[in-house]
Amino acid sequence: MPSPLARAVYVGLADLADPAKALDMQRYMESDMPFRGVQKPARARLAREVFGEHLLADRDEWLAAVRELWRDATYREERYLAIDLTGYGAYAGWQSAELLPLYEELIVTGAWWDFVDEIAIHRVGPIFRDDPVRVEPVMRAWAYDADRWKRRTAVICQIGSKTDTDRGLLAYCIRANIDDSDLFLRKGIGWALQKHAAIEPGWVRSFVENHPALSPLSRTEALKHLDARPS
Repeated sequence: MPSPLARAVYVGLADLADPAKALDMQRYMESDMPFRGVQKPARARLAREVFGEHLLADRDEWLAAVRELWRDATYREERYLAIDLTGYGAYAGWQSAELLPLYEELIVTGAWWDFVDEIAIHRVGPIFRDDPVRVEPVMRAWAYDADRWKRRTAVICQIGSKTDTDRGLLAYCIRANIDDSDLFLRKGIGWALQKHAAIEPGWVRSFVENHPALSPLSRTEALKHLDARPS
């Protein structure tokens, strides 16, 4: 039997469902899991309402609720709400390196960019910045993992770090995947470099010049906004 929070999510999404949009969303995302057809603004309003009305007493209850929404999901939006719950402000104090196994599960079982990128950039990244000593070895291991989504996470997790970017870790994770032909890894490498180029354009230019093994896609994405800049 679903928990009160999960039941409220299911009912709320059913009330907002739009079958015509659902088919379009499923096609766009190339998803085997069906959609309800509830787009992000409506989901965000529902999340605020449901999470505010069903506050969770402790970290264990919160983790159980996240796992329930994720593991029992029938519709893709239910998993989006699970990710939203991990980032709900009332529970921000519970973000720590101890959550990496949870996020690893969501990354590996979600196995698509719409889930993975949100978790990598907005969950794993902030935890790394708060606790680099414990998280850096995990990212270095993920950079060589058999799972491509863990590798992508290691590459892109510092997007948004700006001046706090650990260039050594970024370079390590890119070099670990520089020869991989996977489209999502090549895009991820280019994206990570492109974002850091806004902070250190010279470093990114130098990195690209010194790594001829970078794929054309990664190289193009990395330098996209630097072409008009002086070296």
